[in-house]
Amino acid sequence: MTERRVDADTPVFAIAVAAELAGMHPQTLRQYDRIGLVVPGRTSGGSRRYSRRNIEQLREVAQLSSEGVSLPAIARVLDLEDENRMLQRRVLELDAALRAERENRPGVRVFAAGSAGVIPMPGGRRLRRSTDVVLWRPGSGRG
Repeated sequence: MTERRVDADTPVFAIAVAAELAGMHPQTLRQYDRIGLVVPGRTSGGSRRYSRRNIEQLREVAQLSSEGVSLPAIARVLDLEDENRMLQRRVLELDAALRAERENRPGVRVFAAGSAGVIPMPGGRRLRRSTDVVLWRPGSGRG
């Protein structure tokens, strides 16, 4: 038997349990599913299964609704929270990739910009300064 990892997004709760945990009537959960506000997972037989994150969303919907926030506005809040969560995961992935890249590259790479373009500087050496002056004027047709 293989062990499944259960996290905040794993759909495990039947609708009756989810409704009780969220402090709502099961029919309210069905309605929110129909309008796409909080959409649970489904079993192979089609039964709804709610995750811990779904329960948190249902509680948030109840709180915002009690404060007078409209269902379309609540849907937007939930969408933005999902997007934020996805972006945070992406930042962590990119940070890990950057860290791995830095660990795999020996030494520090330094670049310098000159009249010949951008060039790598071996070993972090300094570029000898030039006395050339380059002027650029918007609309001059040069550069």
